[in-house]
Amino acid sequence: MEQNSFLAQEKIGKLMGKYAIPCIISLLVGALYNIVDQIFIANADYLGSYGNAANTVVFPLTVIALAIAVMIGDGCCAFVSIALGSGKSKDAGKSTGNAIVMTLVSSLVLTALYLIFLDPIIAMFGGTVNEETFRCSREYFFWIALGIPFYMFGQAMNPVIRSDGDPKFAMISTLAGAVLNIILDPIFIFVFKWGMMGAAVATVIGQIVTAVLAVWYLLHTKSIKLTKADLLPDWAVSGKTLSLGLCSFLSQISLVAAMAAINNMIHKYGAMDSIFGQAQYAQIPMAVVGIVMKFFQIVISIVVGMAAGCIPIVGYNMGAKRPDRVKALFTRLLICEALVGVVAFLIVEFFPQQLIAIFGAANESRYYTDFAIKAFRIYLCMVIFACVNKAAFIFLQAMGKAVASTMLSMVREIVFGVGFALVLPLSFGLDGVLYSMPVSDVLTAGISAILIAATYKQLSTKQSL
Repeated sequence: MEQNSFLAQEKIGKLMGKYAIPCIISLLVGALYNIVDQIFIANADYLGSYGNAANTVVFPLTVIALAIAVMIGDGCCAFVSIALGSGKSKDAGKSTGNAIVMTLVSSLVLTALYLIFLDPIIAMFGGTVNEETFRCSREYFFWIALGIPFYMFGQAMNPVIRSDGDPKFAMISTLAGAVLNIILDPIFIFVFKWGMMGAAVATVIGQIVTAVLAVWYLLHTKSIKLTKADLLPDWAVSGKTLSLGLCSFLSQISLVAAMAAINNMIHKYGAMDSIFGQAQYAQIPMAVVGIVMKFFQIVISIVVGMAAGCIPIVGYNMGAKRPDRVKALFTRLLICEALVGVVAFLIVEFFPQQLIAIFGAANESRYYTDFAIKAFRIYLCMVIFACVNKAAFIFLQAMGKAVASTMLSMVREIVFGVGFALVLPLSFGLDGVLYSMPVSDVLTAGISAILIAATYKQLSTKQSL
């Protein structure tokens, strides 16, 4: 308890900077793995939009791995923070040990499933839009699947390292892998001409570096006292850890469901379009929407990083009975998240052509650029609400309100995200896929506002007791 007592004493603004900034950088760097791949792929004239579309197909499959990893990692982070705040250091160690085992087992199982069912999985996520896209998707996915255990371990241990009081090391471990990926991508793609395999192998090598650094840290923890006995299964501790991380899992896995629906609707309604129904242009809508999602991923990495960085602070102060500090933190977080949304909105509305130029627009037809500009402006026009919604999901989770957080996340991604992606194209065709995002965010914001108000009321009541 002595080690992390400053979480209940130091100024809120200073704590946010100390924990949120490294977390933001960690998530941004993690997001760069896929984004950097796509940038280099898009600018390789022998891959172009086919490779871009393939990257879009495989992206949700990496999110599935991430969903499992963050469920374990974020759940363990919340558990450890609350345990340390309550003076229960043994429980913190047990949760960490069980998180390590759960990550290793689940990652190996997922890798096996991906390799066994590789072709049908690619088809399920829209990879059959044309023959070349399928070939690129298959090549990329095979190598990415081999790196899943390293990817999941690094991602799961990152929040655990933060909860131990070292957000800087968590950032450095992720940054090291991503920088290596950035260095290797152009070498493998442009010099060696390894194509999709080159992009994937560069990514996997970077993930291995991050995983190795995480192992090193676990052997040198500060507040968490990890023993061999902690690696033995404790179903009560594991169950609590997973329940606290369930919102993180559902928010990611439901995003996969939304992306699967979007990819398939793009495939279906793109084929009906007078331009994109032609074989040589069929991959463009999928490639473009993937690019828009990558920009959104950058925005959400900032938003989630800011909120997730607050998890140890929230958990410790909840355990230490300091609702006043939790309330002050929530207020600052919501303001900061809204500002991020405003900046993102201005960029997508006024500079979409500059954004698409980064992803190889110069090598493509005018249909590619025209559709990309429209996609950016429509799909992300309500990004401000998306940012505030995500902050609410994570903050409620950090407070231990797993049910409310999970339900809100499920409504956004499954009920609205999947539902509108399937329904709106019936009336608006391919454009209906783009409208599904802003409509979902506006409706979710209404529900979020109610939960935010209820949370403020609860914290104010506890403060007055």
